[in-house]
Amino acid sequence: MWLAIAGCLIAPLVAMQFTEEVAWTGHDFAFAALLLLAGGGAIELSCRSRRTLTVKSMLVLAIMAFVAAIWADGAVGVF
Repeated sequence: MWLAIAGCLIAPLVAMQFTEEVAWTGHDFAFAALLLLAGGGAIELSCRSRRTLTVKSMLVLAIMAFVAAIWADGAVGVF
């Protein structure tokens, strides 16, 4: 999971080398890192809990939906 988070942060950095349509600033990378690390930490904590697999799965999906909603709002101002 942590490698996927690193990949999500490296992808825009690589894309910026090939196109001018991706124009992230340091603030964008900091916001993305904070959001993804907080979401990843919450997912890891929920997976380590002593709950049933169904509850763990629901928690992971809820966390992912929350992170995706904040990401979408930060990207284009959906909400």
